[in-house]
Amino acid sequence: MRPGLSFSHVGLYVRELAAMTRFYTELLEFTITDSGQLSGPHGPVELVFLSRDPDEHHQIVLATGRPEHIDFNVINQVSLRADSLATLKALYGRLAAAGATDIQPITHGNAVSVYARDPEGNRLELFVDTPWYVSQPMRVPLDFSLDDGVLMEVVEKHARALPGFEPRAAWRARMAAKMGVA
Repeated sequence: MRPGLSFSHVGLYVRELAAMTRFYTELLEFTITDSGQLSGPHGPVELVFLSRDPDEHHQIVLATGRPEHIDFNVINQVSLRADSLATLKALYGRLAAAGATDIQPITHGNAVSVYARDPEGNRLELFVDTPWYVSQPMRVPLDFSLDDGVLMEVVEKHARALPGFEPRAAWRARMAAKMGVA
């Protein structure tokens, strides 16, 4: 890792704090680590701090104050790495059962992902890395009803036909040299 900075957390302004808190705690199993109120420029701001890692006080902070009507959501996506394909597929099922919207299982070649919207329309990406790299951007829909082994065979076959295909370790070595941390 490049010294100096590492990514820690993201904060989201929300309209319905209770609904958003339920989504992240019940569906994605984040834990509330703290909550409270601060003064803001337009009055009090309620905050809920969420984490899935006991070494991180919060990975997501929800803060009231999102305007009711916004013409454009500046959040492209919030991405969360799953620990396995089995976890990712289980989350896919939970999202579908909970009525999440815009659920899309896809592959980027270098990852298998599920995209969905949280209750306020913020796009989430839940993903697992593959052992390969392919040039980005790339996106192809996947059939999550496939057996895990068959699914990964489909992903690998497609990835091998794409520009830039190489083992993830080779890509990582190139990026470490490029970042000056080789």
